[in-house]
Amino acid sequence: MSQTKSATWVVEKLKLGSEGAYAILWSDLVALRRNLPNYLIATVVSPLLYMAAFGYGLGGNIKMDGMSYLEFVIPGIIAMTAMNSSFNGSGTRLVVDQIHWRSFDESLMAPIGQPALLLGKALIGVLRGAVSSIAFLIMAIIIMPSLNVDLLFFLSLALTCLVFAFLGVLSALLARSYDDMIMFTSIIITPMAFLGGTFFSLNFLPPALKYVLYLLPLTHASICLRASILGQSTPYPSLLAMIGFLALFAGGALVALKRKDA
Repeated sequence: MSQTKSATWVVEKLKLGSEGAYAILWSDLVALRRNLPNYLIATVVSPLLYMAAFGYGLGGNIKMDGMSYLEFVIPGIIAMTAMNSSFNGSGTRLVVDQIHWRSFDESLMAPIGQPALLLGKALIGVLRGAVSSIAFLIMAIIIMPSLNVDLLFFLSLALTCLVFAFLGVLSALLARSYDDMIMFTSIIITPMAFLGGTFFSLNFLPPALKYVLYLLPLTHASICLRASILGQSTPYPSLLAMIGFLALFAGGALVALKRKDA
C-alpha cells in the first residue's frame, strides 16, 4: 500500500513539474511560431556559409579520416549550430529577463519548483537549437542525400541541445551583467566552436592537445553526430561524456539558482 502511495506521489510530482516547465516554455513557443520564417533564415545562413567556405572552398579536394571533407564537416556544423542556438536561446534570453525586463524574479515567485523552472528555461534553448539544426540538416541532405539520419542522430542532437542549453542557463545565472555573458561567449563558446572537432580531426593533433580538447563538450557532440550521420559505430564513451556534462551543468544551474533565491 505504501509503495502504491509513493508511486502515486512521484507521478504527481513529475506531472506538476512537467506542467510548470511547459508554462515557462509556452511564451517562447508563441514567440517562435510568430517569427519562425525569420528565425529560420537567420539561423541557417551562417551554417550554410561555413559549409560553402570550408566544405566546398577550402576542403574541396581534401580527405579527412577516410571521407570527403564535406562529409566530415557537415556533422560538425550541425553540432556547432546546435551549440550556438541552444546556448543563446536559453542563456541570452535569461540574462535579458534578469537584467533588462526584471521578469525573472516573478518566475521565482511562481508556484513552480526550481528544477521545473530551470528545465523550462533550458527547453527554450533546446527548442531553438533543434529547429536550427534540423533546418540546416534538411539543406545538407538536399546537397548530400547519402547522409544517414537514425535514432542515434536524434539522441545525439537532443543531448547536444540539452547540454548547451543548461550551460547557457548556468552562465546566465552566474552573470552579473550582459557584458559578463558576452565575455563568456567570447572566451568559451567561440573558441569551442572552432576547436571542438568541428572543422578538423583530432587525430592530427599532438596527444597532449587532443586530450585537452576531449574536455570540451562540443568535441563529444561532434563525435556522436558524425558517427550517427555517417553510419559509423556508436561512440559510447562520448555519449556517456555528454550525459556527464548534462548532469554537471544542470546540477550547477540548480546550485546557482538556490544561491540566487536564498
